[in-house]
Amino acid sequence: MHYRQNRITSFAAASLLAFALPVQAEQMNVTLAGASPGGLWTLLGAGLESALKVDEDGSSVTYQTSGGGFANAMLVSSARAELGLIHDAELKIAVAGGAPFKGPIENLRTISYLYDWAPMQFIATNQWAEENGVQSLADIAANEVPVTITINRAGNITGEVAAAMLEAVGANPEKIEAWGGAVIRAGSKEQADLLTNGRVDMFSNGVFVGHSSIRQIENAIDMRLINVPEDVRNTVGKEFSIAEFTIPAGTYENQPDDIQTLALGAVLVVSADMSEDQAYTLTKAMIDNIDSIRSVHPAMKALSTALMIRETAAPHHPGALKAYREAGLIE
Repeated sequence: MHYRQNRITSFAAASLLAFALPVQAEQMNVTLAGASPGGLWTLLGAGLESALKVDEDGSSVTYQTSGGGFANAMLVSSARAELGLIHDAELKIAVAGGAPFKGPIENLRTISYLYDWAPMQFIATNQWAEENGVQSLADIAANEVPVTITINRAGNITGEVAAAMLEAVGANPEKIEAWGGAVIRAGSKEQADLLTNGRVDMFSNGVFVGHSSIRQIENAIDMRLINVPEDVRNTVGKEFSIAEFTIPAGTYENQPDDIQTLALGAVLVVSADMSEDQAYTLTKAMIDNIDSIRSVHPAMKALSTALMIRETAAPHHPGALKAYREAGLIE
């Protein structure tokens, strides 16, 4: 009896000790669906891996190239990748089941916002803007300007947002053609060349302020940023679930005033089928080691926990919510 009692006492003590010890981080070996290799999203993959390895050295994040956010929604939803990067506007479309999806993607869950500062930048040659009285996108429709504008390719979210912004001011492709202009769809690498070579009057893309493509334009021509009217920001911002953004005066040459526009952001998503423990481990590692993510690129320096917890078109994973509550970031 005495021996049995000691065993019970020892078991109870061990149980209490185990309860008192901190929960060990769960090793994670996951695949992240990103975009083309070498860009910011590739670096974000490296930052996520670094954050995880601080708590569990054996963890790894394998970066998988893909067609971008729309493709990543399907890869995560169908369990072909554990993690996915997706623009906030793409996530809104995926959850709603808009094109290119055949129906709502209902099993995506948010882990974290990563940035929301890739503004839609409309840039024209200064001479063309002066000659046609264009300071705002609204002036194009008001003056029925025969603008030749390049926006990103069909299926690229920046191209879709640009098209929606033009539509919102009453300048859809049909009207622009009727006025003697044209909308030219081109890839990001081609767009800047089209403007600097004089083949288009205006350029639009959703990239970081001071992006190399914008500096290329600035170094080659006398350029002007075009403002986006408030009603367009409200309408398109709501449609795509994206936020307003101000490009401060003096950011570029010939920019004496603030420029108001909308900005795309990126969200880290997982499947609803990911275990609560894994989602918790990932989110906690990101909170605790946020500098590992900030350090991957100067554009990420502004990442904050306040941004990480912001709501998106997809609900947060319960494991992410647990980590945020534990860190005192949400109630």
